[in-house]
Amino acid sequence: MSLGILAGAVAGAVVVLIALFKLMWRVAEPNEALVISGSNHKTEGLGEGMGFRIVTGRGTLVIPGVQAVRKLSLDLNETQLSVECVTHQGIPLKVRGVVIFKVGDDFVSIANAARRFLDQQKLMSERVHIVFAGHLRAIVGGLTVEDMIRDREKLTGQARSACGTEMEKLGLIVDSLQIHEIEDPTGYIKNLAAPHAAAVQRDARIAQAEANRRATEAEQQAAARMSEATRDSEILQAGYQAERDQAAAKARQAGPLADASARQEVVVEETRVAELEAHRREQQLQADVRKPADARAYEQRTLAAAERDARILAAEAEAKQTELASAATATATRVTGEAEAAAAHAKGLAIAEATRAKGLAEADAIKARAAALAENQEAVVAQQLAEKWPEIVEAGASAFGNVDQMVLLNGADGMAEMFAKALTMGGAGLGLARQLLGNIKPDASAPAAAAVPAPRTEEITVGDDTSPGA
Repeated sequence: MSLGILAGAVAGAVVVLIALFKLMWRVAEPNEALVISGSNHKTEGLGEGMGFRIVTGRGTLVIPGVQAVRKLSLDLNETQLSVECVTHQGIPLKVRGVVIFKVGDDFVSIANAARRFLDQQKLMSERVHIVFAGHLRAIVGGLTVEDMIRDREKLTGQARSACGTEMEKLGLIVDSLQIHEIEDPTGYIKNLAAPHAAAVQRDARIAQAEANRRATEAEQQAAARMSEATRDSEILQAGYQAERDQAAAKARQAGPLADASARQEVVVEETRVAELEAHRREQQLQADVRKPADARAYEQRTLAAAERDARILAAEAEAKQTELASAATATATRVTGEAEAAAAHAKGLAIAEATRAKGLAEADAIKARAAALAENQEAVVAQQLAEKWPEIVEAGASAFGNVDQMVLLNGADGMAEMFAKALTMGGAGLGLARQLLGNIKPDASAPAAAAVPAPRTEEITVGDDTSPGA
């Protein structure tokens, strides 16, 4: 039980100590200074008996109820200047600018600022404006407008120098002072600038005219160069076009030329191959045909010469034998010839007698026929027609020998009419029969057939146009 109470007491004491430490510990931010008052402190750089302590950038312990802690801002501040001034020439001007300031970082500046602005930090800008306004009026009163216009840096430097001592007493430092504008209600500055402005305008117009002239000349030269360049470009383009056209023409001709060249090479190679083939064939022919033929010809010539010599020898031997045999048979032949001549003479006399008798018989027959024709010609002709009627009918029927197809329209009548016409064509009339009979020889086999013309191959239709089958 006592241990628990002791532990609780210790924990409570620790909590109380932590709370008291947090209550007593103060830390200064980088942009602020802590001013601690309530006890005598000695700060380095400050006189004795200041009665407060300054802490920057660190922490410190403060006794609550005994010491008071207040903060002084070290941030930048600015104030806008708008000061009406009169120059050394008596010309009223209005100067506008800006002052950027802050509390100094050293303890002296912080102490001075704390004494003057610790509870009135918002009034710093107003106080600074008053300080600079007074010094600017004093400085501008000793300058001319021309000095202020030509050298603003001089005005700025004098203003900072004049206000430096007072700003140091206030514990402030000026980071920047800028004069933005100098207003001239009377127009002095404008009139002061008029001659210069006129001169500048004159020079500007002259310069502009000169520039225009130069620009015009440059434009003309540029146009001329452009025209020249265009001309050169067109000439070059024409040349390039001509080269392209020539190249295109060559390209178009390249194909046919290449084909012709290729064909020419092919023809040359084929000709060479043909020549080689012909030479090879000739060599082969020499080997396969000519040489064997020459050998066979030589063999045949040799054999023929040998055979000729043998025939000559045989003929000579036969001639000798014939001569010897002819001498032996000459006598027998002469005797036999004489006998055959006598027999032939006798046979010729017999044939002559028989021919003479036959001629006399034919002459008598002709005379008898002539006498018969003179007495009864029609009877003779009829007899001859009867004797030769088969040949006449055969000659008439031969007209239909080459007919492929025959159409008969009148039946038996048409057939009779057709054969009548055929007989008429075969007979060729009584006069033709007489002529035939007059030319008939005893050994003629078919005289009437020779007089009948050869029929044509055709289709014959027998009948009249008025028949029903027509």
